[in-house]
Amino acid sequence: MALEIEPIKPKIRPKALIEIAWEVCNQVGGIYTVIRTKVPSMVEKWGDDYFLLGPYFPQTAAAEFEEITELGDSKLGKTVAKMRDMGFEVHYGYWLVTGKPRIVLFDFWKVFARIDEVKFALWNRHQLSTLNAEELVGHVLAFGECVRVFLTELAAAEGGKTDLVAHFHEWMAATAIPDLKVDGAKISTVFTTHATMLGRYMAPNVPDFYGILPTFKGQWLEQSRHYGIEAQATIEHLAAQHCHVMTTVSDVTARECEFLLDRACDLILPNGLNITRFTALHEFQNLHVRYKEKIHEFVMGHFFQSYSFDLDKTLYFFTSGRYEYMNKGYDLTLEALSRLNWKLKQSGSDVTVVMFIITRNPYYSLDAQVLQSRAVMDEIKETCKQIENQIGEQLFMASATSNDLKMPDLNKFVDEYWQLRLRRTIQTWKTKQLPKTVTHHLKQEDDIVKFLRMANLQNHAEDRVKIVYHPDFIATTNPLFGIEYSQFVRGCHLGIFPSYYEPWGYTPLECVARGVPTVTSDLSGFGDYMMQIMRDYENWGVYVLNRTKQNFHQAADQLSDILLKFVKLTRRDRIMQRNRVESISEVFDWKNLRSYYDTAHDLAVKRKKP
Repeated sequence: MALEIEPIKPKIRPKALIEIAWEVCNQVGGIYTVIRTKVPSMVEKWGDDYFLLGPYFPQTAAAEFEEITELGDSKLGKTVAKMRDMGFEVHYGYWLVTGKPRIVLFDFWKVFARIDEVKFALWNRHQLSTLNAEELVGHVLAFGECVRVFLTELAAAEGGKTDLVAHFHEWMAATAIPDLKVDGAKISTVFTTHATMLGRYMAPNVPDFYGILPTFKGQWLEQSRHYGIEAQATIEHLAAQHCHVMTTVSDVTARECEFLLDRACDLILPNGLNITRFTALHEFQNLHVRYKEKIHEFVMGHFFQSYSFDLDKTLYFFTSGRYEYMNKGYDLTLEALSRLNWKLKQSGSDVTVVMFIITRNPYYSLDAQVLQSRAVMDEIKETCKQIENQIGEQLFMASATSNDLKMPDLNKFVDEYWQLRLRRTIQTWKTKQLPKTVTHHLKQEDDIVKFLRMANLQNHAEDRVKIVYHPDFIATTNPLFGIEYSQFVRGCHLGIFPSYYEPWGYTPLECVARGVPTVTSDLSGFGDYMMQIMRDYENWGVYVLNRTKQNFHQAADQLSDILLKFVKLTRRDRIMQRNRVESISEVFDWKNLRSYYDTAHDLAVKRKKP
């Protein structure tokens, strides 16, 4: 009887993934959100074969970094030890976020002390000019040198036994890519640009930028010199040319890469979030009501000292993001709000829209009047509670002991002290001044303030659209709101983000994740993606503004019509829309979007092999 011989199975080589970003354990902008929220799903797949590299900044690391004192026998630990022996300042530990991945942070200041050597080598090998570049470029190059040495040493330690994949995010992390390619390091590279440097500068300055984008092919160096960003653009261009796999976050940015980086993207890697779904729909509706009450408190403190309006007929709109007046669509939003205000007044609507503009802009301090108004309102509230307690006890006794069926005179139950205190407090609170449009004292009057004055959006009593410009991000430590940004979003009714330049767009995605309808544009990565995956996205609470084929005034008209249509919805319609928009949030869960990254990493390994 012949022996059955099992077929020899091909040996699967082990793989390890290293993600490199300037915003690992260092929150600066949206890339931090990308990296941090993606970690749990990456750890789920890769386990200990996944870790991250980033710069070391003591202030940010203090809250999010936990040192590992015992390096152990792993290749990672040995590489950290070797770099320390070579004189590098290396911190090895855990990133204290969900998933708790291992991270290596480089204190690059020793390298920065010899930055001229690094710059000279990069010029000789890649003609990377850093003349007249800002100081940040030097910091990036010093960090990149640490990354280059680390990956080179790690690859040497692995000896080709493990397929190493290094995934670089944005130009600030990518300076090592050209040298890794030229030196033949045994490591596969993926480069993701989250926004091209030239695109960010050109979009607000070049009329019809997207329409004439193909005409700039091959002109990246000339244009980068024009805008004073030659070093940054060259780093980005070198990374795009030398990586094994080129990726970006949306088709919108992919078109930029083709003409501004001279390379077509291999893959699109859409951004996601960790989506928390509720077992019952009423749960997130209850959260909306809870945080809306917190916003009510602010609105009463801010507006009611001058005049009042019906909070049950008030809608809260908001926009947020970096202060990029045209790129983020603040100019378009304000114009549409001005038109909405006119339309609501003309129609005799009794609905009030309070629009919150949340962005960070330099300021001296909070406006004292805004703070005082909120403080006095809190005092009124506390006084009313004392009166309420006093009345409650006496009303019960009077009702229980009296044979008179009439309602007792409540004034008799209140001490003269509390009556006088309430009267005086209200008297000091009330004012004939208009509520402030800006909550802080800005260091310099900006375009938002100029538009509000020009359009006479000054919070007049007859205005149906009220403006609150808050030039700082919202946090629990904020004395005006006292809630987190995510809680603030849940308490609002609509997010407005009609960006002109937006490679992805986390702010509308955060709305979707929290069951809040949102306005985006077809020039944002998120809006473009929604148009690809859904036909009736508007019915699901995502409004996509046409900015590709419309001029500014046409887009402003469309946006004001969208806002007016939303205002006219019934309360029941708004609740149903929140239910629908929350139900599509699962599409953007990293558990579903991770597969795009898996494909990119597999392709990089395939291309690296001879």
